[in-house]
Amino acid sequence: MFWFLLITMVVVVAAVTLAVVGGGDSEVLPDVAPEQLVDPLPLGRPVDRGDVESLRLPVTARGYRMEDVDDVLDRLGAELAERDARIAELEAALAGAPAAAGRDEAPEDDAR
Repeated sequence: MFWFLLITMVVVVAAVTLAVVGGGDSEVLPDVAPEQLVDPLPLGRPVDRGDVESLRLPVTARGYRMEDVDDVLDRLGAELAERDARIAELEAALAGAPAAAGRDEAPEDDAR
């Protein structure tokens, strides 16, 4: 009885191993093309919050594709620099507006 169980167990282990590893001349799975960036940032307009939230970077075996991450970070950095410059320009214009408005009102008060 012992030998029967031992032989049965060896046959079962061999069958499971063969099923997992695959039988000799079976077809090999084709190589899959690397995942590409699915939701690129829009080129014709500035990036907004929805674009960043919907952005999904492709994943590889070791993490994210460095090239895609670098491209996205470069684009976001450039747009943030443009917005910071525009904000500084508008703040400077706003800071100069009250002084200019005060100079414009002074002659009108003297004319009355």
